[in-house]
Amino acid sequence: MRALSFIASASIALMALPALAQQPTAGNLEKLSKFQSTGTPLEIPQVPQTGPKADQIRKNLQKIKLPPGFKIDLYALVPDARHMAVGPQGVVTFVGTRKNKVYAVTDRAKMGVAEEVKEFAPSIQFKIPNGVCFSPDGFLFIVEQNRVLVFPAAEFFYESPDVAAFVVVNQGELIPPEEESFNHTARVCRIGPDDKLYISLGQPFNVFAKEKMDLYKKTGIGGIIRMNRDGTQREVFAFGIRNSVGMDFNPKDKSLWFTDNQVDGMGDDIPPGELNRADRPGLHFGFPWYGGGKVRTEEYKDSEPPANVVFPQVEMDAHAADLGMTFYTGNQFPEKYRGGIFSAQHGSWNRTKPIGARVMFTSLKPDGTADKTEVFAEGWLTENGEYIGRPVDVAQLKDGSLLVSDDFAGAVYRITYEGN
Repeated sequence: MRALSFIASASIALMALPALAQQPTAGNLEKLSKFQSTGTPLEIPQVPQTGPKADQIRKNLQKIKLPPGFKIDLYALVPDARHMAVGPQGVVTFVGTRKNKVYAVTDRAKMGVAEEVKEFAPSIQFKIPNGVCFSPDGFLFIVEQNRVLVFPAAEFFYESPDVAAFVVVNQGELIPPEEESFNHTARVCRIGPDDKLYISLGQPFNVFAKEKMDLYKKTGIGGIIRMNRDGTQREVFAFGIRNSVGMDFNPKDKSLWFTDNQVDGMGDDIPPGELNRADRPGLHFGFPWYGGGKVRTEEYKDSEPPANVVFPQVEMDAHAADLGMTFYTGNQFPEKYRGGIFSAQHGSWNRTKPIGARVMFTSLKPDGTADKTEVFAEGWLTENGEYIGRPVDVAQLKDGSLLVSDDFAGAVYRITYEGN
């Protein structure tokens, strides 16, 4: 395991724990970076995986429509389940949330269902740890609202409440603290083929004011930034992005693809959601001049857009809320799906007739650009407009099956192919 240089932080807020449990101190993260015990109780409560809720979710999954030969089942009950990171060794899957916890999910017997779900690193106080991603050599990165941490051996030491942890970006330095908001705070991350850490930074407004432009360009808010794995040499990789909550690299041509959630309040059918491709740094993807696709925003209609704006590879249905995505590299699914993109639509809030709450599939052309997009899994939004689930992210297990997280139901599903 290669050596990395990290700066430890000693400014960890107190975290409320059950009565009689020892309270984390402000120095817990500093202790963990020095491989010292924090005194946190060794027993970490597990999330029960059986009972009426699990039974009802399995009944709900009978309503999900999939292509012939595919099957979906409950993989794990995970409260507030958001973005997922499957360990390179296939030992454990980490699941982030928009609250203050990260969960470790294990299937030790490889039965296709989780045996154990419990909180990861409970001695650390997280704040919106939505973004979780692994490096190929097993370093787990957790991107919070305004901090980035790394856990060099999380996949093998997750069972202890104390896990070696280091600061990549100090609290308050991912974005300026005055730009912290309750809106668009869910970060996502990936380690690129250049071994750099890529992070999306959603801007906090529907359409930001012009006086914010210089600051956002400088810091990468409303864009995607990248940096070395130790936090050095930070730069803005892409700009003109409203709120991306899903990204992945195409393993064939190394291009970065990402989803983007577009401007609200323009009507039910505009602007479209986006699936974008960045094959090099420095590209501008149109926001805030464009609200989605080629639809101009009212706020910037009299302002000249930047030259050479890159428009989306795929225009998704308006207000379907496109979030997590992944390239499918497994062999379990039929040839049609290999090398393509699975992406999750969380479902509408800003639409008179909701749409989304489904998993999409996009195939690629030989030149690496998008070909066709179609619905792969749907049924979490009933005909009367009621949500029984809201997909957030998709991730591939080692056996080629597909995980789907759902923060509404508090669950992770597993899709397998059983056809000939």
